[in-house]
Amino acid sequence: MQFSTPLSAITLAIVAAGFSANVLAVGKLEGQVRDKNSQQPLAGASVTIKELNLSQQAGRDGRYFFVGINDGDYTLVVNYLGATPMEHKVLIADKQTTQLDVSLSSKDVEHIMVVGQQGALSKSMNRQRGADNVLNVVSADVLGNFPDSNISESLQRVPGLSIERDQGEGRFVRVRGMAPDYNSVSMNGTRLPSPESDRRAVALDVVPSDLLQSVEVSKTLTPDMDADALGGAIEVKSLSAFDREDTYVNLSAEASQDSLTDNTNPKLAASYSDVIGEKLGIAIGASWYNRDFGSDNVETGGNWDFIDDTGYGNAALESVDHRDYKINRERLGIGVNFDYRPSDDTDLYLRTLYSEFDDTETRNSAKTKWKSPLQAGELSQGKTTRSLKSRSENQNITSYVLGGETRFERWTLDYQASHSTASADKPRDIAGADFVAKIDDTGFSDSQQPQIIAPESYYQTDNFELDEIELAESKAKDTINSAQFDLSRQLSLGDYPAEVKTGVKLSRRDKTNREEVWIYSDFADQGVSDDALLLSQYSGNEVDYSLGRFGTGINASPVWDLVNSLDANSNRDEIESTINDFDITEDVNAAYLMGHLDIGKLRILTGLRFEQNKWDSQGHGFDGVSGEFIDINNTSDEDHWLPGLHLTYRYSDNTVLRGAWTNTLVRPTFGQLAPGYLREEDDGDIDLTFGNPNLKSLESMNLDLSIEHYFGNIGLVSAGLFYKDIDNFIYKADLAGRGDYVDAHSAVTYINGNSAHISGIELSYVQEFSFLPEPFNGLVLNSNLTYTDSVASISWLDDGTETSRDIPMPSQSDITANLSLGYENTYASVWLSAAYKSEYLQEVSELDDERLDLYEDAHLQWDFVAKAHITTSLTLYFKGVNLTDEPYYSYAGHSDYNAQYEAYGRTFQLGVQYTNY
Repeated sequence: MQFSTPLSAITLAIVAAGFSANVLAVGKLEGQVRDKNSQQPLAGASVTIKELNLSQQAGRDGRYFFVGINDGDYTLVVNYLGATPMEHKVLIADKQTTQLDVSLSSKDVEHIMVVGQQGALSKSMNRQRGADNVLNVVSADVLGNFPDSNISESLQRVPGLSIERDQGEGRFVRVRGMAPDYNSVSMNGTRLPSPESDRRAVALDVVPSDLLQSVEVSKTLTPDMDADALGGAIEVKSLSAFDREDTYVNLSAEASQDSLTDNTNPKLAASYSDVIGEKLGIAIGASWYNRDFGSDNVETGGNWDFIDDTGYGNAALESVDHRDYKINRERLGIGVNFDYRPSDDTDLYLRTLYSEFDDTETRNSAKTKWKSPLQAGELSQGKTTRSLKSRSENQNITSYVLGGETRFERWTLDYQASHSTASADKPRDIAGADFVAKIDDTGFSDSQQPQIIAPESYYQTDNFELDEIELAESKAKDTINSAQFDLSRQLSLGDYPAEVKTGVKLSRRDKTNREEVWIYSDFADQGVSDDALLLSQYSGNEVDYSLGRFGTGINASPVWDLVNSLDANSNRDEIESTINDFDITEDVNAAYLMGHLDIGKLRILTGLRFEQNKWDSQGHGFDGVSGEFIDINNTSDEDHWLPGLHLTYRYSDNTVLRGAWTNTLVRPTFGQLAPGYLREEDDGDIDLTFGNPNLKSLESMNLDLSIEHYFGNIGLVSAGLFYKDIDNFIYKADLAGRGDYVDAHSAVTYINGNSAHISGIELSYVQEFSFLPEPFNGLVLNSNLTYTDSVASISWLDDGTETSRDIPMPSQSDITANLSLGYENTYASVWLSAAYKSEYLQEVSELDDERLDLYEDAHLQWDFVAKAHITTSLTLYFKGVNLTDEPYYSYAGHSDYNAQYEAYGRTFQLGVQYTNY
C-alpha cells in the first residue's frame, strides 16, 4: 500500500536531518522538577528551552533530559498546573552535561501535591496536558479514593470507559464502546497474556491496585505503540522507588461485609520502596483479599417465542432457570521492582509481577422447560431439572520485564525484553449433576423476574431422579516473549525543533488449551440402584434465595462418592475431550518510523508502522457421519501498513487542541481462530460447528478532534469527537446453503463482515472550588459523559437470497457517564460517586429476528467513601459499594422480556491505612 502525502515528506525531512552529520558543538541538559516544600517529584511538569521552543514532560520521577543541544546560553521554563511558572538561565557547554534541578512553589496553597483525590487529579491532568495523543491517566492515589477493589473498577471513572461485571465485580474494560477483546492491556510496556482459553482480553481484577503507580489509557495510538487496539490501549505502570524522594511505606487492613450472604471478608496490603546509595531503587508490593459472597439469579437465556410475526405481543416462554450462587474468590498479588542507575546516562530496571486468582463456585439451579412455550399464567406439565455445579479455578499471571534507557551525545536508546505467562487451571469438577422430574401444572408469572408457579411436588426431593453427571477439567496457557528497541534523537530543522524516532519489536505468543470431559448416565446399567438415584440421597439444606422459594440444595460430597464408585474411562466423552483442544502460535514482527516537528505552538507528529502477523494452529475435528477424528493444521499470515498523523496546538499553557488520523487493528480471538470442528447427522440433516483460522484482523481508520482547557489548581473542561470506520467486522454466522455448505442444515462459524462505524463525543468537567468561602472551599467535582453511536452490518441467506440488517456494535453503550462529588480538608474526606452506562447489545441470537437479540440493560451504581485522617500517617476509612443494590439485568429484544436477572446486594468496607508519605 502506497501513502504519498505531505506527512511522508515531513517524516523524510526529519529522518534525513536526524541521520545527517552535524559538526556543531553540543551538550546535554538534565535535571529534576520537585515541589519546593515537600521535595517530591512533579511528574508531568512541562519543561521548555525557550529559545529553541524545545519542550518535553518530566518523567514519573520528575526528571527531564535534553540531548544534542548546541552550546550557548538558554532560558529553561518549567510549568505545572497549580504552580507558579519558573524561568532559569542556563549555559550549555560542548560535550558536557549541565545539571539543573528546579523547585516549584504553589500559587495559593502550602503544597502543590495536595493529598487525596485532589492530588491525584493534579498528577493525572498534568500528564494528560503534556501528552502528544488523546490520553487519560488514573494515578495510584485515585485507586484508593474510591471503593474500587481492582483496576477494572477504577477505570470505569475514566471518560468513555465502562466495565463488564461478573458476579457484581468489575472484570473487563470497554473503551469507547469497544468490547474488551478490541482493547489492549500492557503492564510496564509489555503485553499481558490472558488466562482465559478463548480470549485476548485481560480481566483486570487479577491485578491488585495496591501494586500500581498509575494506569494510562491511550485513545489515539502513535506509531511507536502496538497497533492492536480499536478502542484504546491500557498501560499499567507498577511501583518504582524513584517515584518518591524518600523511603515509602504503605500498610492497610480492611474488613468488608456482603449484605446478601452476611459474610465478613479480610483484605491486607503492603508496599515499600527505598533508594539505596542514590543508584539502586527497590519497590515491593503485596496484596491479599479473600472474599465470600454470592448472588441470586433468574434467567431465561432469552428463550422467548413471539407468536406474532412482528412486535412483542403474545410472548411465550420456553424455559426458566432459578439459580443460587455461593462464591469464594481469593486474590494474591506480589510485585518486586528494581531500578539501577549505573551512570548519569543510563537507567536500568527489572519489573516483576505475580498475580493469583482462585475462584470457587457452588451453583444450585432449578430449571423448568415446557414442551410448548407458555404465556404468563398458563399451566402445563414441565420438565424440571435440579442441578448442581461445583467447581474451582486457579488463574495466574507472571511477568518479567527487563529494560533500560541510555542517553548518548545525540541519541537516546530504549531497550526492553519480557517474558509473561498466564494460565487458567480447572481441576476435575462437577460441571453439572442433573436430577429430573416431570411436574404437572407448572407455569410462570412476571416476564422481567419470572417466578415459578408450581405445586408442592415441585419441591419434594423424592420426585427427582438423577439423570446425568458431567465432570470436566481444563487447562489453558498463554505465553508471550517479546523484545524491542527504540532509538530517538532531538534535532532542529532550521528554526523548528524536531525529533526522529524509530524502533523494532518482535513478539512470540503461544496459546494452548486442553479439556477433558466425562459424562455419567445410564446409571442402572452401571449397577446403581433406583433408591441411590433419588435427589433425597443428595439434598442439603433449604437454599437461602431472595427471589422466592427455591427448595433444597444439592450437596457435592455424595455426588463425588457416586462418581468415584464408577469407572471413569468408560464414561469419558472422547469427542468433547478432543475437539476443544488446540495449539496456536502467533508471531508478530513490527517496525516503525516517526517524527515530530514543532512550528510555533503547533506540533506535527507523523509516521508509519508496519506489523506482520503469522499464525500456526493445530486442532482436532470429529466427523459424526464417518465416526472419525481428524487432525487439523493451518497456517495464515497478513501484513499491515499503518500510517498516522497527530496535530497538537497549544493555544496557551492551559488550552490544548488536538487532532489525529490513525489506523489500527485487532486480531481475532483465539476462540474464533481455533481450528476444531464437529460434524453431526440427525435424520439426514448435517449440522456443523467450527472455528475459522483464516479470519482476517479487524482494521479501523480513526479520526479524533478535541479541545482541553485547564484552569486553577485543579480544573478542566474538555470536549472531544471521534469516528471509527471498521473493516472485517467479525460475527457468528450460519453458512448453510452457501459455498461448501450448500447441502448443510446448519454450518455455524465466525466470518468477517463488511464494515462497521462508530462515532461519538466525550465531555469532561473537573472543578476544585477553592475560590469559595469556608467550608465550601473543600468541594471537588469530577464528571464526564460520553455519547456513542455505532452501526454494523450482518447478513444471512433467506431461501437462497442474501439478506442483511444493521445492528449496533456489541458491547457499545450509547451513553456512559460518571459523577463524583467530594469534600476534602486536612482532617477528612468524603466522596459520593455514580457510574452509569446505558443498555448495549450482548449477542445476536438469531440473524433474521432482531426481537431475540440479547441486550444488557442500563446500569447505575452509587458508591460512597469517607476517610478520617487520625494523624498525618494514619487514616480510618469506610466505603459503601452499590448503595442502591443495583441488579444486573439483560433482556431479549425489549426490556419486558428477561434474559437474566441477578441480585448481588450491597458491600460495606471498614479499614485502616498507615503511610509515611
